Amino acid sequence: MRRVCRIEERVVETPSTVTLRFDDPTVARPGQFVMIWVPGDDELPMSLSYTGPRKGVTVKRMGDTSGHLLGIAPGTPVGIRGPYGGAFDLSPRRVLVVGGGSGTAVLAPAAEAAHAGGSEVSFALGATTAPEILFSDRLRPLAKELRVSTDDGSRGHHGFVTEVASELLASDRFDAVWTCGPEVMMRKVAEAARPSGTPVFCSVERHMKCALGMCDACALGPYHVCTDGPVFRSEELLALPEFGRWHRDASGSRVGPGA
Repeated sequence: MRRVCRIEERVVETPSTVTLRFDDPTVARPGQFVMIWVPGDDELPMSLSYTGPRKGVTVKRMGDTSGHLLGIAPGTPVGIRGPYGGAFDLSPRRVLVVGGGSGTAVLAPAAEAAHAGGSEVSFALGATTAPEILFSDRLRPLAKELRVSTDDGSRGHHGFVTEVASELLASDRFDAVWTCGPEVMMRKVAEAARPSGTPVFCSVERHMKCALGMCDACALGPYHVCTDGPVFRSEELLALPEFGRWHRDASGSRVGPGA
């Protein structure tokens, strides 16, 4: 059932992302998402970047509705449904977190919960350019190691975050890898972890309209991302020809090479 919450805080995180905080006592687990509705606009699925009583979603412009959310003012009422979907398993004792761009948002509360439970957490965070690195200050106090990469070389490793993740996987031992970002990035992370046999868990972002597994908008092979995910084991995803190669647009049509 939808409930109404007011936006209490608006925090500019990077030039392209804003976090909206709202008070909501509903219990949520790291990895889950909510559906957010602004009166007079569409409803959007948003991963929770904060899961406590004061929850948060970190918004990046992807279309008109997300663009409107970016500019929303504190005090504005929004409709909230959820949380929905599965969560990260917080039991691994040594975790590598690999975040690509705004994908780091859903990984941050999982990393905080794992660290609070006594786990050792390392990070590889990537972005196109230095100002777009998300939550590095928030995550650094938790980190056994935190490495950054940028496509343009303006901060950290000059290249892709998958290259940093591969180096960390080769030099250290982990019980699990958690990753979120572009599907092609997550596919490469999963492939890099294969030689060590490290389990990889991917948080997948796809169009979701109902969040109930009924509309088929978020279909991914035999799965619905909203109900079967959004957190999947990489073995499930690597078996799907479309993962990291094509996706569905808002109308449900396939987009990408081989679509």
